[in-house]
Formats: sequence, structure tokens, C-alpha cells
Amino acid sequence: MNFAGKWIFHSIGTVNEKDEVVFMTADEYISSPMPYVDESDEEAVAEEINERKLLVGSQLAICDDGKLYTLMPIPEGATDEDVKAAVEAGEIKLYDGMLTDAPQNWEDRNGELWVEVGMDMSEDGWANMPYEDGLITFATIRYTKA
Repeated sequence: MNFAGKWIFHSIGTVNEKDEVVFMTADEYISSPMPYVDESDEEAVAEEINERKLLVGSQLAICDDGKLYTLMPIPEGATDEDVKAAVEAGEIKLYDGMLTDAPQNWEDRNGELWVEVGMDMSEDGWANMPYEDGLITFATIRYTKA
């Protein structure tokens, strides 16, 4: 498998009433109940929906140079001037027009995708990102190659 390339959101794992992990599409996730939000508070609901939209807009850029970038869309309402000023101030980083943090190292180990996550996250500082049925699972999000 050639992991290099752009990977886009496919689905997100959530826990249902039976404590089982189920994966929801973007539309299902955005419109799903918000038990931790006061749904009578329109502002809180709108804020949660915006956060969910950012999450389902996430992508992975897996580069041939061994770097992996986790990408998030620029929030709605942010102007080009706001973004430029934040980049110049060092408050945010952009990669391919999307928000990102410092890249992580990745390796193909016998057809498995491994990502450097740090010594506090695993014994050797690396974690396997499962690849199954054409999908990469990163934390609770599954991505499909664009």
C-alpha cells in the first residue's frame, strides 16, 4: 500500500447506548444528539455544530518525505487578513491552505502505517494507524484516500 497522499474524513467513531463503538458519516455526526451541550442554548448548539464541521473537514497529508500533517479547515468567518496576521505572529501554521501543527514522522513497516507519537504515548514513541478496507484510523477518525 502506498500511504503517501491526501486522506480525507470518512467517518468518526462514537460510543452508542450499548457502549459499542459505531462509526458515523459526517452528516450523521453533525446532526447527532449532543448530550454534553445544553440543547436549549442556541449559541452552545451552534458552537458545537461548528466544531463538528471543523472535525469532519479534517484531512491527513502523508508526504513522501516521511512527514504526516494533520489538517483542519480554517474556521468560518476567519478573513484572509486574520489568517495572514496569525501566521505572521506564529499563532498558527498552514499547510496546503489548512491549519496544522508540527508534522509527525511516519514509516511504512511491512505494509503497516506507523506514526511517531512521542514517548509519553507509547513504549517506543510510535503507534500503528490501522489500515483496513481502504481506510486509515487515526484516533477515532477514519480517513479515505482522496
